[in-house]
Amino acid sequence: MKEYLRELPATHILQNDQRFIEIVKKRDIPLQKLTEWIQGEINEIRNLFLIGEWNEGTPSKELLGDLIFKKVERYASQFKKYHLKRVINGTGTILHTNLGRARLSKQAIEQIVLTAENYSNLEYDIEKGRRGSRSDTLEAVLKDVTGAEAAMAVNNNAAAVYLILRALAHNKEVIVSRGQLVEIGGSFRVSSIMEESGAKLVEVGTTNKTHLYDYEQAINEETAMIMKVHTSNFKTIGFTESVSTEQLVNLSSKHREVISYEDLGSGALYDFQKHGIGDEPVVSEVLRMGVDLVSFSGDKLLGGPQAGIIAGKKELINKLKKHQLARALRVDKMTMAALEATIKSYIQGGNTIKAIPTVRDILTSTDVIKNRVEQFINSLEKSTWYYEIQEGTSQIGGGTMPDIAIPTIVVALRHNKLNSQQVADCLRAKEPAVISRIKDDQVLLDFRTITEEELPILINCFRHFVT
Repeated sequence: MKEYLRELPATHILQNDQRFIEIVKKRDIPLQKLTEWIQGEINEIRNLFLIGEWNEGTPSKELLGDLIFKKVERYASQFKKYHLKRVINGTGTILHTNLGRARLSKQAIEQIVLTAENYSNLEYDIEKGRRGSRSDTLEAVLKDVTGAEAAMAVNNNAAAVYLILRALAHNKEVIVSRGQLVEIGGSFRVSSIMEESGAKLVEVGTTNKTHLYDYEQAINEETAMIMKVHTSNFKTIGFTESVSTEQLVNLSSKHREVISYEDLGSGALYDFQKHGIGDEPVVSEVLRMGVDLVSFSGDKLLGGPQAGIIAGKKELINKLKKHQLARALRVDKMTMAALEATIKSYIQGGNTIKAIPTVRDILTSTDVIKNRVEQFINSLEKSTWYYEIQEGTSQIGGGTMPDIAIPTIVVALRHNKLNSQQVADCLRAKEPAVISRIKDDQVLLDFRTITEEELPILINCFRHFVT
C-alpha cells in the first residue's frame, strides 16, 4: 500500500480548496485549527497506508480529499459545542452519578452567578478592612447546621478522609471494622486511601460481626484513631453485629489520645426517616453523640455541589486547617457560594429545605408524579406510540440508601416502527438528550426526576420524534 502515498493531497492544496474556504466562512473556524485537523487526517491516512490497514478502496486525490473534508466538516460542526450538556433524567435515579448527581437549588445557582460575575470578599474581612480567611466563609453556616464546634470544606469526601488520616494519624494506627472497609465509586477503597495517607490500618472483627471487645483489644500506644465508616452504599443483612457510635465514643474517651472519627459518606442534614425513607443518620445527631470528627459529601443527600465537609472538635479542625494539604484540597469560590446557599436553606428550614432539588425529588408524592405523567401521555401521538402507565420504584442513587425503593409512576413506551433500543438512541440524540431505561423491550420514563419545567421540552421532543 505504500504506492498509495503519492495520492495523498498536500496541505496547501486542501487549503486552497473551495470547501476549506466555505468551512471557514460558515463555521467561523480559526485557520490554524482547520489546518491542524487537515494535517491530522492526512497523517492518519498515511499511517493506514503504511501498516496495510486501508480499507476504503483504491485511493485517489479526489477520494482522499472528499474523505478528509467529510471528517473536517464533522469536527467543525462540533467545534463550538460544549462537552458538558444539559440532559433530561428519565431514569428515576435522583443522585445519578453519571448525570452529575445533585441538582442545585435556584438560590445556590444565583449565588454562584453573583460570585462568578463580580469580585467577592473570598479572602477579605470587610469589617476590618484587611485580609481574611476563606474558611470563615463556610465555617459559620456549617457550625450552625451541624452543631459542631468547628468545620471546614475540601473538594470531596475522599479528600476529607485523606486529609483527616494524613494530618491526624500519619505513621499511627487507625482501627476499622472489616465490615466497613468499603469501596466507593471509581474503585476507590477506604483501605487504599488509608495506605496513601500513611496511616496504619488495623482491621478488627469479621465481615459480618464486630464487637466492642475487638476494638478494645486492638488499642495500644500506637493507636491514633478509631474510625467508623457508615456503609451508605451497601447493606449487610442476616447474622450481623456492629458497634454503635456511642460505644466507640465512650471507648475513645477512656483513651485520651485516641480520636473517634466517623465517615458518614452521604451526609444527611434532613431527617428522611420521619418520612419513612431509609435510616440515614442526621449529621447533627451523630455529633451530639460526642464523636470527635465527622466527614460527609456535599453533592449527595445534602443536595449541594461536590465537596467534602469536615465537622467536629475545634482543636482537631484547627490542625486540619493548618496542614499543608488543606490548601491543595480547598474548594473554589463557586463551590463555596453554592455550598453556603444550600446550607442556608437548611438553616432557614420549612419550604426552603424542600426547594433543594434532591430533598424535593426524594419527597415528591406519587400524586404529583401522576399529574406529570398525565400531561405527558395526553400529548402523545397515539397512532405512533403505545404506552402503559405503571407503578414502579425510584432509586436515591449516588451510592446512597441502596436498599431504599421509593414508589413512583413510570410510562412504558413502544414505537410503532422502532424497537426499544432505537427509541432510546433517538432520545439520547435529542437536544437536550433524554436518558431513559429499557425493560422488557419497552422504554421507561420515570417522572420523579422529570420536573414541571422539563415537561414542555420532553413533550416537544416526542412531537418532533423524527425516525
